[in-house]
Amino acid sequence: MKIITCIKQVPDSEAKVTAQDGQVSWGESPLVINPFDEYAVEAALQQKDNGDFTVTALCIGPESAKEALKHALAMGADEAILVSDPALENLDSQGAARVLASAIQKIGDGKLVIFGRQTLDNGAGVTAAQTARVLGWPLLSFTGKLELNGEGVRVERVIEEGKQTVSAKLPAVMSVIQNIGEPRYPSFMGIRKASKANIPVWTLADLGMTAPATAVRRIELMNPPARDAQCEIISGDSPEEIAEILVEKILAEKVL
Repeated sequence: MKIITCIKQVPDSEAKVTAQDGQVSWGESPLVINPFDEYAVEAALQQKDNGDFTVTALCIGPESAKEALKHALAMGADEAILVSDPALENLDSQGAARVLASAIQKIGDGKLVIFGRQTLDNGAGVTAAQTARVLGWPLLSFTGKLELNGEGVRVERVIEEGKQTVSAKLPAVMSVIQNIGEPRYPSFMGIRKASKANIPVWTLADLGMTAPATAVRRIELMNPPARDAQCEIISGDSPEEIAEILVEKILAEKVL
């Protein structure tokens, strides 16, 4: 059985986000695998450890996104595929879902597709659901525990009200959360193997599709207005005097 994990390359979580010319700027922050997607890879590898499964890492992005795929390979994924095309530069989540669905169908024999709960850059957390809809497969979101059994999957979902156990027939799409288990560190041999890996790059033409229409586009981004905060310490000979001074200042500033 083939398990496909959908990952993304994002700026490091320590990056300082600013707006420049109406667009997002991450400065010179390094690009890494989306931290939430490491849990998706871990979930797939847990099934590989316990059964006859192969794990394929799938990513949409520029050529540099191969580094994120190599991280998944170093963790233990069997193969990686990059979908890269200049027409995908301003892709929204709906467009990404259509491209991922086409790539999943091209890979073939995929019984389970696993996403992280959200991405660090946009954080919408809807791509898994949109991909499931395009594929016509059931969605199992916020999965904290999963068990594959024959032609079905049983999961424990972590929701606000508590935990919910549900099952579905394969093929299926799921998003996982941190409860699934701490992502394993890439091994030394895994890193060496990943560094030599040949990662195929598919274009939209390879998928037999044109660039999907963009439904949501970020028009402009602005930095929050600078705040000039001042701190004044009120002193007096008694609490009553301090309170009286404070009330006068509050009234003077028209706070009340």
